[in-house]
Amino acid sequence: MKRTIDVVLGDGMQIGTLRYDLQGRRENAAFEYAAGWLGDRARFALGPTLPLQAGPQFHRKSKEGSLFHAAIADTEPDGWAKRVIMRDHVKRRQELRREGKKDEAQPLNALDYLLAVDDISRVGALRFRDEDNVFQRAHGEGRRKAPPLIELGHLLSASRALEANRETAADLAYLRGRGTSLGGMRPKCTVVDEDGALSIGKFPSITDERAVTKGEVLALTLAKQAGINAAAARIVESEKLPVALIRRFDRRGRGDRIMYISAATMLGVEVTEADNHTYTEIVDAIRVHGAEVQTDIEELWRRIAFSILITNVDDHLHNHGFLHEDREFWRLSPAFDINPSPERVRELKTWISEDAGPEMTIDALMSVIAYFRIKPARAKEILSEVARAVDNWHGEGRGLGMSDEELEPFADAFEHSERAAAKKAI
Repeated sequence: MKRTIDVVLGDGMQIGTLRYDLQGRRENAAFEYAAGWLGDRARFALGPTLPLQAGPQFHRKSKEGSLFHAAIADTEPDGWAKRVIMRDHVKRRQELRREGKKDEAQPLNALDYLLAVDDISRVGALRFRDEDNVFQRAHGEGRRKAPPLIELGHLLSASRALEANRETAADLAYLRGRGTSLGGMRPKCTVVDEDGALSIGKFPSITDERAVTKGEVLALTLAKQAGINAAAARIVESEKLPVALIRRFDRRGRGDRIMYISAATMLGVEVTEADNHTYTEIVDAIRVHGAEVQTDIEELWRRIAFSILITNVDDHLHNHGFLHEDREFWRLSPAFDINPSPERVRELKTWISEDAGPEMTIDALMSVIAYFRIKPARAKEILSEVARAVDNWHGEGRGLGMSDEELEPFADAFEHSERAAAKKAI
């Protein structure tokens, strides 16, 4: 099977072509910039692994990586969405076999997963148009694409049924394509909020032993109090369960799309469990590609301080991102996927530096201020602002409607020796 897919930037021009080739079990993919894009004054490269040059560019798939170049892979469905797609596909294959249509029951391939995300909710600005000039995955004319907030209960019920392995074909049909590309296996879905803006609804899991969704909203609220540019978040109740509703930051105004890439894509790396990458690498990338270099470098340092003080240990490179600003220049995206994790080992996924390793300490943070070009007085000022915000974690949680019983399991994430270390450093 061979496919040729147009790659389009938002509502604008075609910027390239994605060619996919399937021979037996072997898959290959290549991306080629369109001549019109290469000649456009507003052109920019989609990432370090896709420089602006004519001709097809191939990507070698690693064992744990994507078949596609990183900027395209950033738009693929995340772990939860892939689970929905796979379960839906299995039910469809079973139905075809019952009807005696075995030849039509083909296994899913990498392109199937890529194109299964709804066009309206795909992260960033890249869109994929098939050979029939149809954007993927598009719904029929007149059909709603992303469900409104009023349908949150239906989405939640379908998600919990899937987690419990008792989902129906109708549940899967309802969930399919409405997932996200923002990472993780926790149940979530794209919805349209009361203002008509895209948001992510993150649902409690049936395996949760604490109020995880409330904990994430608490973290994002505290982040804003700490001076961090964080995604807007709030708690809404559905079926008497707390759902974290997080506003999408890759849209503006009436839904105009903003190009987004992960920090992994910006660094030109594929992240695996065996890889060790550092915040100092992100600093290097900001110096080359940043639209507001020192502002974003200070923001990054502030986020590390915050992660240390709330025990946010899932800070891998796909949980940091960049929004396109102009031509080859990018800005650090709002912070997202920040969670206090009291039960986890206090180690950073992204190391502060090679010398510091996974150490999650204020001493390690202060050791890199020269590399971040932050003067000692400014570092103390930032750290003071972050520490003051985190000190109020219990009061802020109560303000969000969390009970003492819900807050108590998070205590170890906020109450630890690094709080005293921060005060000493200030």
